Parts: sequence; structure tokens; C-alpha cells
Amino acid sequence: QIHLVDSGGGLVQPGGSLRLSCVASGSIFSAYDMGWYRQAPGKQRELVASITIDGNTDYAVSVKDRFTISRDNAENRVYLQMDSLKPDDTAVYYCNARRVGLITEHYWGHGTRVTVAS
Repeated sequence: QIHLVDSGGGLVQPGGSLRLSCVASGSIFSAYDMGWYRQAPGKQRELVASITIDGNTDYAVSVKDRFTISRDNAENRVYLQMDSLKPDDTAVYYCNARRVGLITEHYWGHGTRVTVAS
């Protein structure tokens, strides 16, 4: 079972940048597809960005060209670089690990809060 600890959230002004980080332990990091989800108050959790074990990336339309997901398998880390932040990006961001097999396993970080405000 993989254990995830996410960090890097905070308060930032519109137009600013933040980099979220998630460190994994307890299992083979490179065997998991990784992703970042977010949940804003009163809204459902949504997928923001994902990166497969092969390094293929995908983004929500709302963050495409502003956010960049990357992974470092040597360091067991996944990152989310967030640029040109908007107030609508305010949410709790969660790191996710997914392993597809006979069953699909999902594991979550505890979340890190991002607030975009003047």
C-alpha cells in the first residue's frame, strides 16, 4: 500500500504561482499512475491533472496551459506547478495514486489548501 503526503499549498494573489509536491512511500512509486484532484467548497472533487507510469499527461480544460504535472521516480515525488492562478483555482488539492490491475486501487494524500485571493 502506498502512502502519500502532499504539501505546498498556501495563499497567493491572482496571477501568482505555487508548486504542490507529493511524496510517496511504502510501495513502488513507478508502478502507479499519479494525479492531482481538487475540491472547492460546495463542489465535487475533480481531476486537475494526471501523469501515467509512462509519463503521459492529461489536464482539465480549466487548467490546461497554466498547470504542469511532473514526476520524479527516483525521488518518489509528483509535482503540480500552478501558474497564472485564478480565484476559481481556490480549493483543497489532493494527490492521488492509481494502480490498475484486476481491481483498480486508489490512494489519497490528506490534501493541501490553495487560496487565490487579493
